[in-house]
Amino acid sequence: MKLLRYLREVFLSSLPLLAIIIIVTAVFPFNGGNIVYDYLKIGIGYVMVLVGQAVFLTGLDSSILPVGKLVGGSITKLNKIVFILLFGFLFGLVVTMAEPAIQVMAKQVEQIAEPINNILFLFVVGFGTGISIAFAIYRIIRNINIKIVFLILYLAIFALVFFIPSQYQALAFDASGATTGDVSVPFILALGMGISKTVSKNKTTDESFGILGIASVGSIITVFIYGLILQTVATVPYAPEATKGIWDTIGTNILSVTLALAPIIVIFLFFQFFFIKLPKRKIVGILLSTLVVFAGLFIFLFGIDFGFAFAGNYIGKVFIENEAYKWFLIPISFVLGFAITLTEPAVVVLGEQVEEITNGFLKKRVIKLSLALSIGLASIMCMCKVLFEIPFLYFIIPLYAIALALLFFTPKLFVGLAFDSGGVTGGAITSAFLTPLTLGVSQALNQDILEQGFGMIAFISVTPLIIIQILGIMYEQRIKKVQALDNQAYEDEINPLLAQNNPIESEKKK
Repeated sequence: MKLLRYLREVFLSSLPLLAIIIIVTAVFPFNGGNIVYDYLKIGIGYVMVLVGQAVFLTGLDSSILPVGKLVGGSITKLNKIVFILLFGFLFGLVVTMAEPAIQVMAKQVEQIAEPINNILFLFVVGFGTGISIAFAIYRIIRNINIKIVFLILYLAIFALVFFIPSQYQALAFDASGATTGDVSVPFILALGMGISKTVSKNKTTDESFGILGIASVGSIITVFIYGLILQTVATVPYAPEATKGIWDTIGTNILSVTLALAPIIVIFLFFQFFFIKLPKRKIVGILLSTLVVFAGLFIFLFGIDFGFAFAGNYIGKVFIENEAYKWFLIPISFVLGFAITLTEPAVVVLGEQVEEITNGFLKKRVIKLSLALSIGLASIMCMCKVLFEIPFLYFIIPLYAIALALLFFTPKLFVGLAFDSGGVTGGAITSAFLTPLTLGVSQALNQDILEQGFGMIAFISVTPLIIIQILGIMYEQRIKKVQALDNQAYEDEINPLLAQNNPIESEKKK
Protein backbone atom coordinates (compact mmCIF):
# COMPACT_ATOMS: atom_id res chain seq x y z
CA MET A 1 0.00 0.00 0.00
CA LYS A 2 2.81 2.41 0.87
CA LEU A 3 4.57 1.75 -2.43
CA LEU A 4 1.32 2.37 -4.35
CA ARG A 5 0.79 5.65 -2.47
CA TYR A 6 4.27 6.86 -3.36
CA LEU A 7 3.83 5.73 -6.95
CA ARG A 8 0.66 7.82 -7.14
CA GLU A 9 2.41 10.85 -5.62
CA VAL A 10 5.44 10.77 -7.92
CA PHE A 11 3.22 10.07 -10.95
CA LEU A 12 1.01 13.09 -10.20
CA SER A 13 4.06 15.30 -9.64
CA SER A 14 5.49 14.21 -12.99
CA LEU A 15 2.32 14.66 -15.07
CA PRO A 16 3.38 18.10 -16.40
CA LEU A 17 6.70 16.57 -17.45
CA LEU A 18 4.93 13.68 -19.14
CA ALA A 19 2.55 16.00 -20.99
CA ILE A 20 5.39 18.19 -22.25
CA ILE A 21 7.51 15.18 -23.27
CA ILE A 22 4.60 13.67 -25.25
CA ILE A 23 3.63 16.96 -26.94
CA VAL A 24 7.18 17.98 -27.87
CA THR A 25 8.25 14.57 -29.18
CA ALA A 26 5.02 14.41 -31.21
CA VAL A 27 5.40 17.89 -32.71
CA PHE A 28 9.18 17.55 -33.19
CA PRO A 29 9.71 13.81 -33.80
CA PHE A 30 13.14 12.22 -33.75
CA ASN A 31 14.91 11.93 -37.08
CA GLY A 32 17.89 9.85 -38.08
CA GLY A 33 19.33 6.92 -36.18
CA ASN A 34 17.07 4.40 -34.49
CA ILE A 35 13.87 6.41 -33.99
CA VAL A 36 11.92 3.61 -32.31
CA TYR A 37 14.77 3.01 -29.87
CA ASP A 38 14.87 6.75 -28.96
CA TYR A 39 11.16 6.78 -28.10
CA LEU A 40 11.53 3.51 -26.21
CA LYS A 41 14.50 4.88 -24.28
CA ILE A 42 12.59 7.95 -23.12
CA GLY A 43 9.58 5.85 -22.10
CA ILE A 44 11.64 3.32 -20.16
CA GLY A 45 13.70 6.08 -18.54
CA TYR A 46 10.55 7.91 -17.42
CA VAL A 47 9.00 4.76 -15.91
CA MET A 48 12.24 3.78 -14.17
CA VAL A 49 12.62 7.24 -12.61
CA LEU A 50 9.06 7.08 -11.24
CA VAL A 51 9.36 3.50 -9.96
CA GLY A 52 12.84 4.12 -8.57
CA GLN A 53 11.74 7.21 -6.67
CA ALA A 54 8.67 5.42 -5.25
CA VAL A 55 10.70 2.36 -4.16
CA PHE A 56 13.37 4.64 -2.69
CA LEU A 57 10.81 6.61 -0.63
CA THR A 58 9.14 3.37 0.52
CA GLY A 59 12.38 1.98 1.90
CA LEU A 60 13.34 5.37 3.32
CA ASP A 61 10.39 5.34 5.75
CA SER A 62 11.60 2.18 7.50
CA SER A 63 15.37 2.52 7.17
CA ILE A 64 17.08 5.88 6.67
CA LEU A 65 14.40 7.93 8.46
CA PRO A 66 14.42 5.90 11.69
CA VAL A 67 18.22 5.67 11.50
CA GLY A 68 18.36 9.48 11.29
CA LYS A 69 16.08 9.87 14.32
CA LEU A 70 17.89 7.24 16.37
CA VAL A 71 21.37 8.53 15.63
CA GLY A 72 20.28 12.18 15.91
CA GLY A 73 18.70 11.51 19.31
CA SER A 74 21.74 9.56 20.52
CA ILE A 75 24.47 11.98 19.51
CA THR A 76 24.06 14.01 22.69
CA LYS A 77 25.16 10.94 24.68
CA LEU A 78 28.69 11.66 23.48
CA ASN A 79 28.71 14.37 26.18
CA LYS A 80 31.71 16.37 24.96
CA ILE A 81 30.97 19.10 22.44
CA VAL A 82 33.99 18.23 20.31
CA PHE A 83 32.66 14.70 19.71
CA ILE A 84 29.16 16.01 18.96
CA LEU A 85 30.58 18.42 16.38
CA LEU A 86 32.79 15.70 14.87
CA PHE A 87 29.89 13.32 14.34
CA GLY A 88 27.74 16.18 13.08
CA PHE A 89 30.40 16.75 10.42
CA LEU A 90 30.48 13.03 9.52
CA PHE A 91 26.67 12.91 9.23
CA GLY A 92 26.70 15.88 6.89
CA LEU A 93 29.39 14.32 4.74
CA VAL A 94 27.86 10.85 4.33
CA VAL A 95 24.19 11.79 3.96
CA THR A 96 25.00 14.46 1.38
CA MET A 97 26.90 11.94 -0.74
CA ALA A 98 23.80 9.68 -0.58
CA GLU A 99 21.43 12.41 -1.77
CA PRO A 100 19.89 11.53 -5.20
CA ALA A 101 19.79 15.14 -6.45
CA ILE A 102 23.49 15.81 -5.84
CA GLN A 103 24.43 12.42 -7.31
CA VAL A 104 22.58 13.29 -10.51
CA MET A 105 24.24 16.69 -10.62
CA ALA A 106 27.73 15.26 -10.03
CA LYS A 107 27.31 12.96 -13.04
CA GLN A 108 26.14 15.87 -15.20
CA VAL A 109 29.20 17.93 -14.23
CA GLU A 110 31.58 15.04 -14.94
CA GLN A 111 30.02 14.55 -18.40
CA ILE A 112 30.43 18.23 -19.26
CA ALA A 113 33.84 18.95 -17.69
CA GLU A 114 36.10 15.88 -17.80
CA PRO A 115 38.71 17.27 -15.34
CA ILE A 116 35.98 17.23 -12.64
CA ASN A 117 35.65 13.79 -11.09
CA ASN A 118 32.17 12.61 -10.06
CA ILE A 119 33.19 11.09 -6.69
CA LEU A 120 35.58 13.90 -5.81
CA PHE A 121 32.90 16.49 -6.56
CA LEU A 122 30.48 14.64 -4.26
CA PHE A 123 33.13 14.62 -1.53
CA VAL A 124 33.81 18.35 -1.93
CA VAL A 125 30.10 19.16 -1.63
CA GLY A 126 29.61 16.72 1.28
CA PHE A 127 32.66 18.08 3.10
CA GLY A 128 31.23 21.59 2.95
CA THR A 129 27.84 20.41 4.19
CA GLY A 130 29.49 18.53 7.06
CA ILE A 131 31.41 21.61 8.19
CA SER A 132 28.20 23.67 8.02
CA ILE A 133 26.25 21.16 10.12
CA ALA A 134 28.98 21.13 12.76
CA PHE A 135 28.77 24.93 12.88
CA ALA A 136 24.93 24.82 12.98
CA ILE A 137 25.11 22.51 16.00
CA TYR A 138 27.57 24.86 17.68
CA ARG A 139 25.19 27.77 17.01
CA ILE A 140 22.33 25.90 18.70
CA ILE A 141 24.49 24.99 21.71
CA ARG A 142 25.75 28.57 22.14
CA ASN A 143 22.40 30.14 21.21
CA ILE A 144 23.94 32.46 18.61
CA ASN A 145 21.41 34.73 16.88
CA ILE A 146 20.42 33.04 13.62
CA LYS A 147 19.86 36.35 11.81
CA ILE A 148 23.46 37.39 12.45
CA VAL A 149 24.71 33.97 11.33
CA PHE A 150 22.92 34.09 7.96
CA LEU A 151 23.88 37.71 7.38
CA ILE A 152 27.60 37.05 7.97
CA LEU A 153 27.66 33.79 5.99
CA TYR A 154 26.02 35.21 2.87
CA LEU A 155 27.97 38.48 3.00
CA ALA A 156 31.14 36.34 3.08
CA ILE A 157 29.89 34.28 0.11
CA PHE A 158 29.15 37.35 -1.99
CA ALA A 159 32.50 38.85 -1.08
CA LEU A 160 34.18 35.69 -2.40
CA VAL A 161 32.06 35.12 -5.53
CA PHE A 162 33.77 37.89 -7.53
CA PHE A 163 37.12 36.09 -7.27
CA ILE A 164 35.75 32.72 -8.45
CA PRO A 165 35.94 31.59 -12.12
CA SER A 166 32.50 32.19 -13.64
CA GLN A 167 32.14 28.46 -14.50
CA TYR A 168 31.78 27.64 -10.79
CA GLN A 169 29.43 30.42 -9.65
CA ALA A 170 26.06 28.93 -10.65
CA LEU A 171 27.45 25.44 -10.09
CA ALA A 172 28.24 26.19 -6.43
CA PHE A 173 24.75 27.54 -5.70
CA ASP A 174 23.15 24.61 -7.56
CA ALA A 175 25.19 22.14 -5.50
CA SER A 176 24.05 23.90 -2.33
CA GLY A 177 20.37 23.53 -3.27
CA ALA A 178 20.80 19.87 -4.20
CA THR A 179 22.38 18.82 -0.89
CA THR A 180 19.20 18.81 1.21
CA GLY A 181 16.59 16.26 0.14
CA ASP A 182 14.90 12.99 1.06
CA VAL A 183 18.01 11.41 2.63
CA SER A 184 19.73 14.32 4.34
CA VAL A 185 16.73 16.29 5.66
CA PRO A 186 15.50 13.66 8.19
CA PHE A 187 19.05 13.17 9.49
CA ILE A 188 19.77 16.87 9.83
CA LEU A 189 16.38 17.75 11.38
CA ALA A 190 16.57 14.88 13.87
CA LEU A 191 20.06 15.98 14.80
CA GLY A 192 18.97 19.60 15.28
CA MET A 193 15.96 18.65 17.40
CA GLY A 194 18.04 16.32 19.56
CA ILE A 195 20.63 19.03 20.20
CA SER A 196 18.08 21.81 20.82
CA LYS A 197 16.14 19.70 23.36
CA THR A 198 19.17 18.55 25.35
CA VAL A 199 22.36 20.63 25.22
CA SER A 200 20.91 23.95 23.95
CA LYS A 201 20.51 26.74 26.52
CA ASN A 202 16.87 27.33 25.51
CA LYS A 203 15.82 23.62 25.46
CA THR A 204 13.24 24.26 22.74
CA THR A 205 12.81 22.81 19.26
CA ASP A 206 12.44 26.34 17.80
CA GLU A 207 16.24 26.61 17.75
CA SER A 208 16.43 23.64 15.36
CA PHE A 209 14.85 25.71 12.57
CA GLY A 210 17.53 27.05 10.28
CA ILE A 211 19.89 24.09 10.54
CA LEU A 212 19.06 23.07 6.94
CA GLY A 213 19.67 26.61 5.74
CA ILE A 214 23.10 26.72 7.39
CA ALA A 215 23.87 23.20 6.09
CA SER A 216 23.41 24.45 2.53
CA VAL A 217 25.98 27.23 2.85
CA GLY A 218 29.17 25.23 3.33
CA SER A 219 28.99 23.49 -0.02
CA ILE A 220 28.95 26.86 -1.80
CA ILE A 221 32.26 27.79 -0.22
CA THR A 222 33.92 24.39 -0.82
CA VAL A 223 32.89 24.40 -4.50
CA PHE A 224 34.31 27.93 -4.71
CA ILE A 225 37.62 26.64 -3.34
CA TYR A 226 37.49 23.66 -5.72
CA GLY A 227 36.97 26.09 -8.61
CA LEU A 228 39.91 28.23 -7.52
CA ILE A 229 42.13 25.13 -7.53
CA LEU A 230 40.97 23.84 -10.95
CA GLN A 231 40.46 27.27 -12.56
CA THR A 232 38.65 27.40 -15.93
CA VAL A 233 38.26 23.98 -17.54
CA ALA A 234 37.45 22.89 -21.08
CA THR A 235 33.91 21.59 -21.58
CA VAL A 236 32.53 18.95 -23.93
CA PRO A 237 28.99 18.61 -25.35
CA TYR A 238 26.40 17.31 -22.89
CA ALA A 239 25.08 14.12 -24.44
CA PRO A 240 23.11 12.04 -21.93
CA GLU A 241 21.91 9.84 -24.80
CA ALA A 242 25.49 8.69 -25.45
CA THR A 243 25.53 6.04 -22.72
CA LYS A 244 28.57 3.84 -22.13
CA GLY A 245 26.50 0.70 -22.57
CA ILE A 246 24.04 -1.10 -20.32
CA TRP A 247 26.60 -3.04 -18.29
CA ASP A 248 28.92 -0.09 -17.79
CA THR A 249 25.96 2.05 -16.67
CA ILE A 250 24.80 -0.68 -14.25
CA GLY A 251 28.30 -1.05 -12.79
CA THR A 252 28.78 2.72 -12.38
CA ASN A 253 25.44 3.18 -10.64
CA ILE A 254 25.91 0.20 -8.31
CA LEU A 255 29.25 1.66 -7.23
CA SER A 256 27.71 5.14 -6.72
CA VAL A 257 24.81 3.82 -4.63
CA THR A 258 27.12 1.60 -2.54
CA LEU A 259 29.49 4.46 -1.78
CA ALA A 260 26.49 6.62 -0.86
CA LEU A 261 24.69 4.25 1.53
CA ALA A 262 27.50 2.19 3.10
CA PRO A 263 28.85 5.03 5.34
CA ILE A 264 25.35 5.67 6.74
CA ILE A 265 25.03 2.01 7.75
CA VAL A 266 28.51 2.01 9.31
CA ILE A 267 27.69 5.07 11.45
CA PHE A 268 24.34 3.55 12.47
CA LEU A 269 25.98 0.28 13.53
CA PHE A 270 28.54 2.21 15.57
CA PHE A 271 25.81 4.05 17.48
CA GLN A 272 23.77 0.86 17.75
CA PHE A 273 26.65 -0.95 19.41
CA PHE A 274 27.47 1.81 21.91
CA PHE A 275 24.27 3.79 22.52
CA ILE A 276 21.04 2.76 20.77
CA LYS A 277 21.00 -1.02 21.44
CA LEU A 278 17.90 -1.98 19.45
CA PRO A 279 16.78 -5.63 19.50
CA LYS A 280 18.20 -7.78 16.68
CA ARG A 281 14.82 -8.12 14.99
CA LYS A 282 14.55 -4.35 14.49
CA ILE A 283 18.14 -4.09 13.23
CA VAL A 284 17.47 -6.80 10.65
CA GLY A 285 14.32 -4.94 9.58
CA ILE A 286 16.25 -1.68 9.13
CA LEU A 287 19.03 -3.38 7.17
CA LEU A 288 16.53 -5.17 4.89
CA SER A 289 14.72 -1.87 4.27
CA THR A 290 18.07 -0.32 3.38
CA LEU A 291 18.31 -2.85 0.55
CA VAL A 292 14.97 -1.47 -0.71
CA VAL A 293 16.49 2.04 -0.59
CA PHE A 294 19.51 0.72 -2.48
CA ALA A 295 17.28 -0.80 -5.18
CA GLY A 296 15.17 2.35 -5.50
CA LEU A 297 18.15 4.69 -5.76
CA PHE A 298 19.79 2.41 -8.32
CA ILE A 299 16.64 2.22 -10.49
CA PHE A 300 16.20 5.99 -10.23
CA LEU A 301 19.78 6.81 -11.28
CA PHE A 302 19.76 4.19 -14.04
CA GLY A 303 16.49 5.60 -15.42
CA ILE A 304 18.03 9.07 -15.59
CA ASP A 305 21.14 7.77 -17.36
CA PHE A 306 19.11 5.61 -19.72
CA GLY A 307 16.53 8.07 -21.00
CA PHE A 308 15.08 10.67 -18.63
CA ALA A 309 17.92 13.21 -18.85
CA PHE A 310 17.97 12.62 -22.61
CA ALA A 311 14.33 13.78 -22.77
CA GLY A 312 15.02 17.07 -20.98
CA ASN A 313 18.13 17.71 -23.03
CA TYR A 314 16.31 16.94 -26.31
CA ILE A 315 13.45 19.34 -25.53
CA GLY A 316 15.91 22.12 -24.75
CA LYS A 317 17.78 21.59 -28.03
CA VAL A 318 14.76 21.15 -30.30
CA PHE A 319 13.16 24.45 -29.28
CA ILE A 320 16.38 26.35 -29.97
CA GLU A 321 16.83 24.69 -33.35
CA ASN A 322 13.34 25.93 -34.30
CA GLU A 323 13.82 29.70 -33.91
CA ALA A 324 10.11 30.53 -33.98
CA TYR A 325 9.40 28.26 -31.02
CA LYS A 326 12.29 28.97 -28.64
CA TRP A 327 10.30 31.57 -26.64
CA PHE A 328 7.86 28.81 -25.65
CA LEU A 329 10.61 27.63 -23.31
CA ILE A 330 9.76 30.50 -20.94
CA PRO A 331 6.12 29.51 -20.21
CA ILE A 332 7.12 25.83 -20.26
CA SER A 333 9.68 26.56 -17.51
CA PHE A 334 7.00 28.27 -15.42
CA VAL A 335 4.54 25.39 -15.81
CA LEU A 336 7.18 22.82 -14.85
CA GLY A 337 8.45 24.78 -11.84
CA PHE A 338 4.93 25.53 -10.60
CA ALA A 339 3.52 22.01 -11.05
CA ILE A 340 6.50 20.11 -9.64
CA THR A 341 6.53 22.32 -6.53
CA LEU A 342 2.81 21.96 -5.95
CA THR A 343 3.11 18.18 -5.53
CA GLU A 344 6.60 18.09 -3.97
CA PRO A 345 6.32 16.08 -0.68
CA ALA A 346 8.85 18.32 1.11
CA VAL A 347 6.79 21.41 0.25
CA VAL A 348 3.64 19.73 1.59
CA VAL A 349 5.44 18.98 4.87
CA LEU A 350 6.70 22.58 5.08
CA GLY A 351 3.16 23.89 4.53
CA GLU A 352 1.81 21.73 7.35
CA GLN A 353 4.64 22.89 9.61
CA VAL A 354 3.95 26.58 8.99
CA GLU A 355 0.18 26.13 9.43
CA GLU A 356 0.76 24.45 12.79
CA ILE A 357 3.22 27.11 13.99
CA THR A 358 0.86 29.97 13.04
CA ASN A 359 -2.17 28.23 14.60
CA GLY A 360 -3.91 28.07 11.24
CA PHE A 361 -3.42 31.72 10.24
CA LEU A 362 -1.17 30.77 7.32
CA LYS A 363 -2.93 27.85 5.63
CA LYS A 364 -1.06 24.96 4.04
CA ARG A 365 -2.77 25.76 0.74
CA VAL A 366 -1.48 29.36 0.81
CA ILE A 367 2.08 28.19 1.51
CA LYS A 368 2.02 25.67 -1.34
CA LEU A 369 0.59 28.13 -3.87
CA SER A 370 2.98 30.90 -2.79
CA LEU A 371 6.00 28.62 -3.12
CA ALA A 372 4.77 27.18 -6.42
CA LEU A 373 4.32 30.67 -7.90
CA SER A 374 7.71 31.84 -6.65
CA ILE A 375 9.47 28.76 -8.02
CA GLY A 376 7.62 29.07 -11.32
CA LEU A 377 8.99 32.63 -11.56
CA ALA A 378 12.43 31.38 -10.56
CA SER A 379 12.31 28.88 -13.44
CA ILE A 380 11.46 31.72 -15.82
CA MET A 381 14.42 33.76 -14.56
CA CYS A 382 16.79 30.87 -15.10
CA MET A 383 15.52 30.24 -18.63
CA CYS A 384 15.85 33.95 -19.44
CA LYS A 385 19.40 33.87 -18.07
CA VAL A 386 20.27 31.12 -20.57
CA LEU A 387 18.32 32.46 -23.55
CA PHE A 388 19.68 36.00 -23.27
CA GLU A 389 23.08 34.90 -21.91
CA ILE A 390 22.77 37.13 -18.84
CA PRO A 391 25.52 36.65 -16.19
CA PHE A 392 24.35 34.55 -13.24
CA LEU A 393 25.35 37.20 -10.67
CA TYR A 394 22.99 39.77 -12.23
CA PHE A 395 20.09 37.68 -10.93
CA ILE A 396 21.38 35.95 -7.81
CA ILE A 397 22.88 38.99 -6.04
CA PRO A 398 19.66 41.10 -6.09
CA LEU A 399 17.59 38.08 -5.01
CA TYR A 400 19.82 37.35 -2.02
CA ALA A 401 20.04 41.08 -1.23
CA ILE A 402 16.24 41.13 -0.88
CA ALA A 403 16.31 37.95 1.26
CA LEU A 404 19.00 39.37 3.56
CA ALA A 405 17.27 42.77 3.84
CA LEU A 406 14.08 41.02 4.96
CA LEU A 407 16.04 39.47 7.86
CA PHE A 408 15.74 42.77 9.75
CA PHE A 409 11.93 42.67 9.65
CA THR A 410 11.16 38.95 9.86
CA PRO A 411 10.33 37.15 13.15
CA LYS A 412 13.24 34.96 14.25
CA LEU A 413 11.29 31.71 13.86
CA PHE A 414 10.39 32.48 10.24
CA VAL A 415 14.00 33.27 9.39
CA GLY A 416 14.96 29.67 10.17
CA LEU A 417 11.90 28.33 8.34
CA ALA A 418 12.60 30.45 5.27
CA PHE A 419 16.21 29.36 4.89
CA ASP A 420 15.21 25.75 5.57
CA SER A 421 12.54 25.95 2.84
CA GLY A 422 15.19 27.07 0.35
CA GLY A 423 16.99 23.79 0.93
CA VAL A 424 14.03 21.45 0.37
CA THR A 425 12.55 22.81 -2.86
CA GLY A 426 15.30 21.72 -5.27
CA GLY A 427 14.52 18.00 -5.43
CA ALA A 428 15.74 15.09 -7.51
CA ILE A 429 13.30 15.71 -10.39
CA THR A 430 14.67 19.23 -10.78
CA SER A 431 18.19 17.83 -11.15
CA ALA A 432 17.00 15.02 -13.39
CA PHE A 433 14.88 17.03 -15.86
CA LEU A 434 14.96 20.82 -15.47
CA THR A 435 18.75 21.04 -15.32
CA PRO A 436 19.20 18.86 -18.48
CA LEU A 437 16.61 21.15 -20.10
CA THR A 438 18.73 24.28 -19.48
CA LEU A 439 21.91 22.40 -20.35
CA GLY A 440 20.38 21.44 -23.71
CA VAL A 441 19.33 25.05 -24.39
CA SER A 442 22.77 26.37 -23.46
CA GLN A 443 24.51 23.83 -25.65
CA ALA A 444 22.28 24.56 -28.64
CA LEU A 445 23.16 28.25 -28.25
CA ASN A 446 26.89 27.36 -28.33
CA GLN A 447 27.51 28.76 -24.86
CA ASP A 448 29.93 27.59 -22.18
CA ILE A 449 27.40 25.14 -20.68
CA LEU A 450 29.21 24.84 -17.35
CA GLU A 451 28.81 28.60 -16.92
CA GLN A 452 25.40 29.23 -18.48
CA GLY A 453 23.63 25.85 -18.30
CA PHE A 454 23.52 25.59 -14.50
CA GLY A 455 21.59 27.84 -12.11
CA MET A 456 18.09 26.33 -12.11
CA ILE A 457 18.42 24.84 -8.59
CA ALA A 458 20.02 28.08 -7.35
CA PHE A 459 17.03 30.19 -8.45
CA ILE A 460 14.57 27.62 -7.13
CA SER A 461 16.35 27.67 -3.75
CA VAL A 462 16.46 31.45 -3.24
CA THR A 463 12.87 32.48 -4.02
CA PRO A 464 11.34 30.57 -1.05
CA LEU A 465 13.64 32.56 1.26
CA ILE A 466 11.85 35.71 0.15
CA ILE A 467 8.27 34.41 0.10
CA ILE A 468 8.39 32.68 3.52
CA GLN A 469 9.90 35.77 5.17
CA ILE A 470 7.19 37.98 3.65
CA LEU A 471 4.53 35.60 4.98
CA GLY A 472 6.27 35.70 8.38
CA ILE A 473 6.16 39.51 8.43
CA MET A 474 2.46 39.41 7.49
CA TYR A 475 1.83 36.92 10.30
CA GLU A 476 3.60 39.11 12.88
CA GLN A 477 1.63 42.19 11.79
CA ARG A 478 -1.60 40.21 12.06
CA ILE A 479 -0.70 39.02 15.55
CA LYS A 480 0.10 42.58 16.67
CA LYS A 481 -3.21 43.80 15.28
CA VAL A 482 -5.16 41.06 17.05
CA GLN A 483 -3.34 41.77 20.33
CA ALA A 484 -4.06 45.51 20.01
CA LEU A 485 -7.76 44.81 19.44
CA ASP A 486 -7.85 42.42 22.40
CA ASN A 487 -6.16 45.02 24.63
CA GLN A 488 -8.60 47.72 23.53
CA ALA A 489 -11.58 45.43 24.14
CA TYR A 490 -10.23 44.61 27.59
CA GLU A 491 -9.83 48.29 28.44
CA ASP A 492 -13.33 49.12 27.17
CA GLU A 493 -14.74 46.40 29.39
CA ILE A 494 -12.71 46.98 32.55
CA ASN A 495 -12.68 50.81 32.72
CA PRO A 496 -16.42 51.22 33.47
CA LEU A 497 -16.14 48.60 36.22
CA LEU A 498 -13.17 50.40 37.77
CA ALA A 499 -15.03 53.71 37.62
CA GLN A 500 -18.09 52.22 39.41
CA ASN A 501 -15.89 50.97 42.24
CA ASN A 502 -14.04 54.27 42.53
CA PRO A 503 -16.26 57.00 44.11
CA ILE A 504 -13.86 59.80 43.25
CA GLU A 505 -13.82 58.87 39.54
CA SER A 506 -17.61 58.58 39.58
CA GLU A 507 -18.00 62.08 41.11
CA LYS A 508 -15.60 63.52 38.50
CA LYS A 509 -17.74 62.09 35.71
CA LYS A 510 -20.87 63.65 37.27
